[in-house]
Amino acid sequence: MFALVDCNNFFVSCERVFRPSLIGRPVIVLSNNDGCAVALSNEAKALGFRRGDPYFKIKTEAERHGVVAFSGNHRLYGDMSARVMTVLRQEAIDLEVYSIDEAFMHLDPAIEDFADYGRRIARRVRRDTGIPVSLGIADTKTLAKVGARFAKKYPGYQSSCVIDTDEKRVKALSLTDIGDVWGIGRRNKRRLIEQGIVTALQFARLERESVRQTFTITGERTWRELNGEACIPSDWTAPDKRTITSSRSFAHDIYEIEELRQAMCAFATILGRKLREQNSYALEMTAYIATNRFNERAPQYTNSASITLPEPVSDTPAIAHAAIALLNRIWRRGYGIKKAGITITRLTTAEGRQPSLFADVNDLAKRDRLMAALDSINSSPGSPDRVRLAALGNGLKDITRREHASRLFTTRLDDIITINCKP
Repeated sequence: MFALVDCNNFFVSCERVFRPSLIGRPVIVLSNNDGCAVALSNEAKALGFRRGDPYFKIKTEAERHGVVAFSGNHRLYGDMSARVMTVLRQEAIDLEVYSIDEAFMHLDPAIEDFADYGRRIARRVRRDTGIPVSLGIADTKTLAKVGARFAKKYPGYQSSCVIDTDEKRVKALSLTDIGDVWGIGRRNKRRLIEQGIVTALQFARLERESVRQTFTITGERTWRELNGEACIPSDWTAPDKRTITSSRSFAHDIYEIEELRQAMCAFATILGRKLREQNSYALEMTAYIATNRFNERAPQYTNSASITLPEPVSDTPAIAHAAIALLNRIWRRGYGIKKAGITITRLTTAEGRQPSLFADVNDLAKRDRLMAALDSINSSPGSPDRVRLAALGNGLKDITRREHASRLFTTRLDDIITINCKP
C-alpha cells in the first residue's frame, strides 16, 4: 500500500506555525517581488481570491477583508519541509519525497486499520512540526493522490482517506475531474474533454488499446494505476531538469548597468547551486532584459542573447562571467529595465561532461572542489550564503520587493522567536 502525504496549504501553514493567531484568518503568500498570489488559506479562497492574482490588483480588496499577506520565504519553507520529511521517514518502510510539500510512504501491508494509521501519522506530523497534512492511502500512487484530495477537501475523513476496495475506487473516480488526475496534463485534458470524458472513472473505463494508441505509454500507465495496477516503480524519481531559469521582476525600473550586473550575478549564484544540487553541467546560456510592458508612456525595449560555453560548467564564477558578457551585448542606455533573467540549457551529467580540446582538466577538477567547499560552507546553519561573489554586491536585495517577509525562524539565530514573560 502507498500513502501520499500532502501538506495542507503548505506555505500558509509554515507562516501560521510561528504566528498561531493567523489560524482561521485569511492569509496569502506572494511570489518573488510580491508579484502575485502563489498560496492561499481556505479563508482567503472563500473570499474569492485565487492563485495567480496580481497583488497590486487585489491589494485594496484584500486589506478591506483583513487578509494578511506574506512575501515568499522559501528558506523557511524548505527547512519546514525537511522537518516534515524527517518525521515521515520514522513512520514508513520507505519514503519518496515528491515535492516540497508531498511525499509517498510505502506502508506495511500488515497494518490492520489503514485509516486509523493515517490519522495517527497526521496527528504526529502536526504535533512535531505544526504542519497539518492529509493522507490518501491506496494500492497505487495515482489512487493515493486521488485519496489525498478527498482527505483534504472533506473534514469527515479526519485527514485520512483510504481507497482499498473496488467500490471505493469507482466512487472516488466518479467524483474526480479528469484534469485533477496525476499524470493527465493540460493537452491530454483537452483531448479527453473533446471526447466527452470529464471524469477519472470515464477515462479508467476506456479500452486499454485505445488509451495506448492515443496517449502513449505515460497515459497507459496512468490508466493502469487508476484501475488498481501499481506500475510506477518504487525507485521512480522526477527526472533532472533539462532547462533551468532564474529571473526576477524588479521593484523599480533599473537604468544603471551596474545594478543589472549585480542581478545577473545573483541569478548565476542561484543557477550554479541548482546545477550542483542535481549534479549537472550546462553548455548553453541565454540572458534577457525587458522594460515594463504595462507602462505605455515609457520607451519599450526587449532583447536577449545566447552563448555556447567552451565546456559544460556548474561553477558560479564561470556562469556569472558569461552572464555579464551577454548583458553587455544587449544592454542599451536610456531604457528602464523591469525584468531580467538567465536560462541555461543543454544540461549534461558528470558522466556525460565533455571538456573542450584545450581545457585544463586539473583546473576543472579544482573548480569543482572549490564549489563543493563553497556549498558546504553556505549550507551550514550558522553560515547561510556567507561566501559569495564580490561582484554580487547587494544582489537582488535593493531592487526586489519583499515588503511582507517573515523571519527565518528556524535557520537564523537573529530571527529566533523571543518570549517576553511578564512578572
